[in-house]
Amino acid sequence: MFAVLITITFGFAFNSVQSNTLCAAFEGAFGFDHAVVGGIITALTLTIIFGGVQRIAKVSSIIVPIMALGYIALALIIVLLNIKELPGVLALIVGHAFGWEQALGGGVGMALMQGIKRGLFSNEAGMGSTPHAHARAKAESPHHQGLCAMVSVFIDTFIVLNLTVFSVLTTGVMSSGKDGTALTQAAFMKGFGSAGIIFVAVCLFFFAFSTILSWHFFGLVNVKYLFGEKASKLYSLIVVVCIVIGSSLKLELVWSLADFFNGLMVIPNVLALLALSGLVVRASKER
Repeated sequence: MFAVLITITFGFAFNSVQSNTLCAAFEGAFGFDHAVVGGIITALTLTIIFGGVQRIAKVSSIIVPIMALGYIALALIIVLLNIKELPGVLALIVGHAFGWEQALGGGVGMALMQGIKRGLFSNEAGMGSTPHAHARAKAESPHHQGLCAMVSVFIDTFIVLNLTVFSVLTTGVMSSGKDGTALTQAAFMKGFGSAGIIFVAVCLFFFAFSTILSWHFFGLVNVKYLFGEKASKLYSLIVVVCIVIGSSLKLELVWSLADFFNGLMVIPNVLALLALSGLVVRASKER
């Protein structure tokens, strides 16, 4: 059940989201049509997964950490430039999440649900996907590698996501009517002009494209487990088709599909985590 769900969720649904996000970012930065960007992403993906080209993947592994640090630094600068707005922003967040009006209207539950959905998509904690990557690492023990996995969740959720939120709210672009990637680009434009929009688009290219490759790998491992090596090429072709389709779909539809499969995938993994909890305790004591 888990192998089937991770194949559908990451290989098909999530890669559609990444393709859609990339197209939106390049449309906002350069005015490129979704079909053009989608075609480029598809061609690059085909080249790597079928052509065995490792150079692009290696370049991504070097550039992505640099771009991540650059993104964090620029987002922090935006927040510092608008630091006087920060107390009001914090009050706004707390008030809208836990105010009487929100509590009576079910707003607290909605805020929690939205946070869970976006948190899952962002850091994959509790979904059982990242162990595919962590299992390949050369680590001193499973316990130490598990700690590395936990740190990555902290960096993603508490640092990157919060800096993005504060950048958007302190610059006041929430009232622009934009959503998704365009909203983040609008915040960076407030701080750095048109260069900010381009920077976000370039960052997203490396983030999203490297993620597409890793999510293809996650699904591929499980396809081979279910059907053997012979099914790998068919799976890769379906992934590429989903990238093409995702580039042209509406933002709301793409996210709805991702959220739906997100929830399904968590169920078998959480049951497995509960069953393995004793083993985790033993591993932590033996470190």
